[in-house]
Amino acid sequence: MRSKNDLNQGKIISNQSLHVRLWTIAWPLIIANITVPLLGLVDTAVLGHLDSPTYLGAVAIGANIFSFVFWGFGFLRMGTTGLAAQAFGDQQQTNNSYPLQLILSQALMLAVTIGLLLILTQALLFQFALYLIDGSDEVTELARRYCEIRIYSAPATLAHYVLIGWLIGTQNSRGPLIILIAANSINIVLDYWFVMGLGWKSDGVAWATLIAEYSSAAIGFAIVFRSEWFKTWHIKYRDLFDLQRYRRLLQVNRHLFVRTISLLFTFAFFTAQGAQQSDLVLAVNAVLLTFLLLISNGLDGFANAAEALVGEAVGQKNTVYFSQVVKVSGAWSLFTAGLFSLAFWWLGGEIINLLSTIPEVVTLAKQYLVWIILLPIIAMPSYLFDGVFIGATRSREMQNTMLVATFLVFLPVWWLSQGWGNHGLWLALTLFLLFRGGALAYLYLADKKNHYK
Repeated sequence: MRSKNDLNQGKIISNQSLHVRLWTIAWPLIIANITVPLLGLVDTAVLGHLDSPTYLGAVAIGANIFSFVFWGFGFLRMGTTGLAAQAFGDQQQTNNSYPLQLILSQALMLAVTIGLLLILTQALLFQFALYLIDGSDEVTELARRYCEIRIYSAPATLAHYVLIGWLIGTQNSRGPLIILIAANSINIVLDYWFVMGLGWKSDGVAWATLIAEYSSAAIGFAIVFRSEWFKTWHIKYRDLFDLQRYRRLLQVNRHLFVRTISLLFTFAFFTAQGAQQSDLVLAVNAVLLTFLLLISNGLDGFANAAEALVGEAVGQKNTVYFSQVVKVSGAWSLFTAGLFSLAFWWLGGEIINLLSTIPEVVTLAKQYLVWIILLPIIAMPSYLFDGVFIGATRSREMQNTMLVATFLVFLPVWWLSQGWGNHGLWLALTLFLLFRGGALAYLYLADKKNHYK
């Protein structure tokens, strides 16, 4: 996704070798993604055995606040992956590790700075967020205490994003697997000890998460600095404080930030509109969105692998390799999406039964199962081409297509289909995902046609 002057016609990589490379990167990331929801289940199980539901409600509110805030800075992971992958590809030809060290150092500086700013502005942040949620006085006070403890994990959490992004970009996908398993294992053990053993209740969950984040960040630093690119340190003090050197990093991350906020808005709006219809519809959509979480866990592994390999191809200026990566990762993504659709068609009702035992929720959720069956195939291109464009650091296109998908597809379709109730809401979300993937696919194919002749 560069001009002819930037990319050349490189040697063809054997398809068998590329399939192996893709899977070598993807499988640890798929497993790592699967471990993430387990922590929420453990929090629920531990707090669910206390004498009052207010502790569970407080942690649910606090966790949602941090999910929204931290996910808003997810560009630290994505932007670092794309830039590191390109530097990795270039390093293979030049044997120059300076760009890899510089990208990591600058991204970490940015992450820690944002984390410290979040700590400094926590009072306003929590006051606004808790006002919007408007829970009971008791739950709100417990949620505030949870937030006031966990906010001090911000520098570690955002550094965690950078370290994982850098490791994916340098094709060390086992590193993120080790980091996430360590983080979740530490968190689970401390959860049980602090809550059940020491009786700290919701505060204990916050302390467990804070300690786990710093511990996993330390493990991440250990993995990164043991890599071959850090045998000799090339970064000078002035490199980290020269703002001109941050220009590309900030440009890429600026677009990814806008894109992420737009995505967050879409899902927040989707949830809010379901809630306005009824509490039953809200519960049904929460169950159905679990299917989307399963889809993303499966397909993100291939998208992350595409980020690394596409970035490598761009760094090597190898257009043939670039095209091969897109084809191979696309084939595996489509195959996996097809398996998801078949599984949901065959077992979707049983999965709903596992997710809820409330008869009204189960009955109504099954009426919307057709959307879930279609969703893997429809959403697949959006996951795949997110990976392709991240690897190519084409963040402006990702931003623009997301804005169009949100404000010119999702919202108008929702407005026009309100008479269809929740089916209209799911139609809007489905077309939103379809447009995102279709628009990025069109831009990729158009760019390929113009530049890769």
